[in-house]
Amino acid sequence: MSYSHLIASIEESATLGIAQKVRELKSQGRDVIGLTLGEPDFDTPEHIRTAAKEALDGGYTHYPPVTGLPELKEAIVHKLKRDNSLAYSTANVMVSTGAKQSLYNVVLAKVNPGDEVVIPAPFWVSYEAMVRFAQGKPVYIPTSVASEYKISPEQLDEALTEKTRLMFFNSPSNPSGSMYNREEMAALVAVLEKYPHVSIISDEIYEYITYGKKHESLGTFSSIFDRVITVNGFAKGFAMTGWRLGYIATVDKTLLGLCSKIQGQSTSGANAFAQKGAVVALGEYMEPTYKMRDELLKRRDRVYTRLKAIPGVELPLPDGAFYFYPDFAPYLGKRSPDGKQIENIDQLCLYLIEEEGLALVTGSAFGTQSHARLSYAYSDEILDDGLSRLERGLGKLV
Repeated sequence: MSYSHLIASIEESATLGIAQKVRELKSQGRDVIGLTLGEPDFDTPEHIRTAAKEALDGGYTHYPPVTGLPELKEAIVHKLKRDNSLAYSTANVMVSTGAKQSLYNVVLAKVNPGDEVVIPAPFWVSYEAMVRFAQGKPVYIPTSVASEYKISPEQLDEALTEKTRLMFFNSPSNPSGSMYNREEMAALVAVLEKYPHVSIISDEIYEYITYGKKHESLGTFSSIFDRVITVNGFAKGFAMTGWRLGYIATVDKTLLGLCSKIQGQSTSGANAFAQKGAVVALGEYMEPTYKMRDELLKRRDRVYTRLKAIPGVELPLPDGAFYFYPDFAPYLGKRSPDGKQIENIDQLCLYLIEEEGLALVTGSAFGTQSHARLSYAYSDEILDDGLSRLERGLGKLV
């Protein structure tokens, strides 16, 4: 039997893979806590669920337009103007089965074999896989705790070349929670102005989960507006992970046409009655989202205090999302109680699962070598237990 070499060469999603590992261990009776998933532990707000149920009960169960329901596209246009100061029309918007599909559509429509795609690291695990699926060449820009996981204009200028076709920009960031302010973004835009052949994906999925700082959309910089592809969705800000709804906004109608072609030959479009719920989600009633954000802020501060108390662990205070991305470099090279040497972050994460029943996502999946991602989208009880296991496990290393 013969199979695709391309697909075989692509790694599975590390975040989903480790979540499956946790489920398997629990099914075997193991006491395991996973602080791994990027999923708010909140129910989708009732008014959104009600709208979808009413659509379902009303027989709204037929094929929708490939690019999305007209009323949802209108709601997205209104939302982008209201919340992001971005002026689009419904002809500039396309709805997909999750922001992940939106991103895949864009990468497949833009990247030819050998094209370079710039990816600041750490990066969301699927960015790299998307580029490799399109047979493009990822070009990474490294960051650190000292830079709060943000790239500098000089780094960006060095990474961009005549072969660059696309750049990923994610603020607030998964996995680090870092967020660029207006001044920092302006400095990057000044570099991008020198490379008019480069398009930029602005992944803004965490825009509503920010703590005391204003989220800025990259498309608000007029000099690059026509090259910015804004991608967003409903999973994080509205606790709608299972609804699988996302969208693209861009004035590049050729790109949208290609994305529509890809989608028409793959999923044919997003769930019809779920889109009806999404229309309501983008309305004026945002209190459930703000309540969720405020609860996540309390958790962020609680977890930050605990992590900072662990000797040798370095991390900045995130401005958004619901992750910490600590640097565990001082613990690499140490030995476990049974004498095994912990040589890298993968081995450290494996040790924590085996020794303490604690699952984190290894930083190697996000493009760094001494970090791990910890999600705080969990109850205080689970977080406290997980952090105690982390402290205990690290404390055993010598």
